[in-house]
Amino acid sequence: MEIKVVENIYLLVLVTLISVIQNAFFALKVEKACNCQNPKATSFERVSCANRNCMDAYPTFLAVMWCAGLCLSQAPAAFAGIIYLLVRQKYFVGYMGQTSQSTPGYLFGKRILFFLFLMCIVGIFNYLLVRYFGSDYKEYVETITGAASALLLIP
Repeated sequence: MEIKVVENIYLLVLVTLISVIQNAFFALKVEKACNCQNPKATSFERVSCANRNCMDAYPTFLAVMWCAGLCLSQAPAAFAGIIYLLVRQKYFVGYMGQTSQSTPGYLFGKRILFFLFLMCIVGIFNYLLVRYFGSDYKEYVETITGAASALLLIP
């Protein structure tokens, strides 16, 4: 693979690999809950449900993170991806307690996915502007997205 291509995606690859490790951690938690207690126990159901919920949102997360990183800028997309993984961890741990503890993680995760989706739309729109009108606003948009990604830290 060319060095130029790797420079444009290495942060996205890193976040993807971290998410794979996190998925393995979630699977181990489910397996541990299954082996330690009666499979019909409440703790097993909670861990299993939290894992299913995380896995349901996982393809969407990967798709919007990679599209945002490739279409616009990899650094803010990777930063949002790391924040999403932290939020997903908080959701998973919160779900093992009371389900009300998982709600903030769920809502925050939705906000991050929406931010990544907006990055995708802006990147595609900028590409169309360049292609059909010759106007390139990518530098301005990257600056704005870089600054806006810091706003993701506000709960």
